[in-house]
Amino acid sequence: MPELPEVETVKETLKKHILHKKIKRVDVRYPKIIASPSVEEFVTRLKNQEILDMRRRGKWLMFVFKEDTLLSHLRMEGKFFLKEHEEEINRHEHVIFEFMDGTELRYQDTRKFGRMYLLKSDDIEKRKPLNELGLEPWDPTLTVSYLKEKYKTKRLPIKTVLLDQSIITGIGNIYADEILFLSHIHPLKVCSKLTKKECEQIIDHTKSVLNHAISLGGTTIRSYESSEGVHGRFQHSLLVHNHEGEACPVCKKSIIKIKVGGRGTYYCPKCQKK
Repeated sequence: MPELPEVETVKETLKKHILHKKIKRVDVRYPKIIASPSVEEFVTRLKNQEILDMRRRGKWLMFVFKEDTLLSHLRMEGKFFLKEHEEEINRHEHVIFEFMDGTELRYQDTRKFGRMYLLKSDDIEKRKPLNELGLEPWDPTLTVSYLKEKYKTKRLPIKTVLLDQSIITGIGNIYADEILFLSHIHPLKVCSKLTKKECEQIIDHTKSVLNHAISLGGTTIRSYESSEGVHGRFQHSLLVHNHEGEACPVCKKSIIKIKVGGRGTYYCPKCQKK
């Protein structure tokens, strides 16, 4: 699933090619992808709208128009491609935005899990889905005190809680493993038992890991790719994730894989003692 760095890469790639393009028409071929409003209203409201900006909130792409904002979550397999109008539409292209200049932005989703919302921009942060999100990793209010307050009543493993988008948004399975390894925290450690120092480590390494991943275009795992087939290179920098049985880059102990909250989790038993 694309995580924050991958979504950031997609945003920046699309921004170079679709900014200030005006929508001629929208063709929705799989209605369930449109979560809100109705498909009819979605199509009508977007007609003749100009894309003024591209933003990101957590793992959500934001297409900004004059009064509306289109939110798009790629989920497992979602991708955007810019194509010419004459190009054949394949069976996995479910939402097609045709521009006045004859090009098209096509949303492709093999598993059809992606979702789109078209909302009024003036209250978008007050409504679902954005009002359910926690702080961005670089928000100045993401402090040790904030984490201690959020974590104090939670009896869940820290690996599970790092994936909770209502606390810190944008962290997914891959990056949670990397953050915990660099922080020397066992993934099963109960969240409420984290020390101030460990919370500080989580904040610092969340920023550094995600910044590094963004600089490398994200992580290509299975079928993730951004617009134009751009593949992330961060997978070559992963320290523990997907390295079961390999030597830890720090102590040379074998990396172990376990399940935490149903998610494959990789850690070093020496560097991340329980």
